[in-house]
Amino acid sequence: MAVGGDAGRVVRDGAGDDNIILNPEFDDGLDDWAGRGCKIELHDSLDDGKVLPVNGKYFVAATGRTDTWNGIQQDVSSRLQRKLLYEVAATVRLSGANVPASPCDVLATLAVQTADGRQQYISVAKSQASDKEWVQVQGKFLLNSTAAKAAIYIEGPPPGVDLLLDSLMVKHAQKTTPAPAPDFENLVYGENIIQNSNLDDGLNGWFGLGSCTLSVHGGSPRVLPPMAQESLALDDEDEPLNGMHIHVTNRAQTWMGPAQIITDKLTLYATYQVSAWVRVGGLQAGGAPQNINVAVAVDSQWINGGQVLAQDERWYEVGGSFRLESKPASRVMLYVQGPDAGVDLMVAGLQVFPVDRKARVRHLRKLTDKVRKRDVVVKVTTSVPGGGGGEAVKAADGVEVRVRQVSNSFPLGACIMRTNMDNEDYVDFFTKNFNWAVFGNELKWYWTEPQKGQLNYGDADDLIKLCSDHGMCVRGHCIFWEVDNAVQQWVKTLSTDDLSAAVNSRITGLLTRYKGKFRHYDVNNEMLHGSFYQDKLGKDIRATMFKMASELDPDALLFVNDYNVESMCDVRATPEAYIEQIIGLQEQGAPVGGVGLQGHVSNPVGPVVRSVLDRLAVLGLPLWFTELDVSSANEHVRADDLEVMLREAYAHPAVEGVVLWGFWELFMSRDCAHLVDAEGEVNEAGCRLLQLKREWLTRAHGHADDNGEFKFRGHHGAYHLDVVTPTGNISQDFTVDKDDSPLVLNITV
Repeated sequence: MAVGGDAGRVVRDGAGDDNIILNPEFDDGLDDWAGRGCKIELHDSLDDGKVLPVNGKYFVAATGRTDTWNGIQQDVSSRLQRKLLYEVAATVRLSGANVPASPCDVLATLAVQTADGRQQYISVAKSQASDKEWVQVQGKFLLNSTAAKAAIYIEGPPPGVDLLLDSLMVKHAQKTTPAPAPDFENLVYGENIIQNSNLDDGLNGWFGLGSCTLSVHGGSPRVLPPMAQESLALDDEDEPLNGMHIHVTNRAQTWMGPAQIITDKLTLYATYQVSAWVRVGGLQAGGAPQNINVAVAVDSQWINGGQVLAQDERWYEVGGSFRLESKPASRVMLYVQGPDAGVDLMVAGLQVFPVDRKARVRHLRKLTDKVRKRDVVVKVTTSVPGGGGGEAVKAADGVEVRVRQVSNSFPLGACIMRTNMDNEDYVDFFTKNFNWAVFGNELKWYWTEPQKGQLNYGDADDLIKLCSDHGMCVRGHCIFWEVDNAVQQWVKTLSTDDLSAAVNSRITGLLTRYKGKFRHYDVNNEMLHGSFYQDKLGKDIRATMFKMASELDPDALLFVNDYNVESMCDVRATPEAYIEQIIGLQEQGAPVGGVGLQGHVSNPVGPVVRSVLDRLAVLGLPLWFTELDVSSANEHVRADDLEVMLREAYAHPAVEGVVLWGFWELFMSRDCAHLVDAEGEVNEAGCRLLQLKREWLTRAHGHADDNGEFKFRGHHGAYHLDVVTPTGNISQDFTVDKDDSPLVLNITV
């Protein structure tokens, strides 16, 4: 499925398989090549013959480098085509007396000057290189706009380090055939893959990591944790557990705990839910809360299968999920770990089972019907002389009613960046399929004021105009960002008084300029994970930011916004920690108007997500997924992940909107997360989005009954109605808003 029409989709000169780089292996010396801020030299060997070319007869060295951006470049202005996906491969190496002991980043970058004079630097590829061997730097890029000038260059190592280039290839990327949907025919959903989970056979199948001691005891819960119950369709009266648990003592390290090998029990691409009761023992009075984690060790890789923070010695539910997308080289081990050394750990009823997502969909459709639909009664009467309605039509009168929903009112948005505006295919998909927007970087302080006093609102202005022209609402992301590495350097160097003044200037300037333009603001992004402004300006600064924003733009809804809360995998970002933070802000007088869940999720499981939403819903504030994306190398699995998140959000009464953190290949923050490929082909995940959008539009067709009524239940949103009678047709547009009582439409024919 392609985005847009044939316009812009014609294969042009330069769109074939040929390398657009001239003299790519330096057979013609330095022809067509130049140094970027440095000198370049041609060599057939270096270091007494220890460094030799690997492709042709020569290579080039960039010498006299005084900055990281110095390197080797070629002008490709006349050979580069917009809206084509290019793949890049450069063979590089470091040389000279100043090469660091550790490998350095080497980058391929595209410098572009657009037809309207804007300068862009597109990061194409990055890899680590040293002076020990040649390595490849590989990546892809797509140019949205027409380039007046374009040059690709190799850069990156520290100043003083010579950069060697053996060859460079830039050519139109060939389409690859997507992998088929995984085969789950023999998968038994809901079957626990943990051996002897209930401990009926003592410790058979279990072993302790390290020098810890395992023993079996009674006194644990006799019901499965709620998240597992919801997936397995169990209720509170079931007692699948026998009250036994593993008690782990003599723990000398945090990683010590009970373990099992599960290598041969896993199916690739299947999503496994993790559930258990966990507890700590031997805590000192007033001791710190203890992190308890279900970990999955795949060869040398560690996967988080769920995490909980135990505040005391009660039993806690730990829940999470994981998935393998490639076959392990050796083994997969699941273990429970986390508490401090010397603290006892108890584990009961550990469940790890593949999730039946289709069964969950049936359940969510029922919930959706309650939350997102309303009864509608079309009441048709005949007109009487003098005007007004008369008697209700009869079934025998043959009055036909046709109802078509034009749009769903549920906010569904996407992230867009200024560079995307230059690609009409991107804009077409964006404006046709979303009704809300958020900017990727263009409103962030480091973008609007990269250097003190050098303000840049042009990109944000352009994006606001695009959204306004298409009737789209916009979220303001973000006024401040609390995480240290997201704060520009000049801000970090300010004194306390100067920082306070800069903060005041930032919020006043931004919200005065755009008053009434943004429906939401993320006031201080990721406060669960950072504390730059709080550390510098005191604990009251966060509430002060909310108060100032409210005074400057009273109509904007002010949000907290953070990541990992929805995944149960981060003890810094538990639902309880988020609730505590929000209540703390409110007690300081901060007008918090909404709760943002970023939603950068992996292998989501519905009951885990819903459990978080239920907990946060007690705040009584609207919940939004503000930066939703999912990632899988298999498009079908990615589509399933996206469907899980969208259905859970749409079926929950506290969720009032979802914004995707992008949808177009190369313009996403995560790999394997896109819904549309770089050249406009909609993939399986994108098709799933469109399928859900169609499902959430109501159509109804029938005849008025003997009471002159035609009844249906429809999704909230805008509708078009046609009433067809033997004497003529009547049309009317109407809106189905959220309400518990039926909407009655009186139609006179």
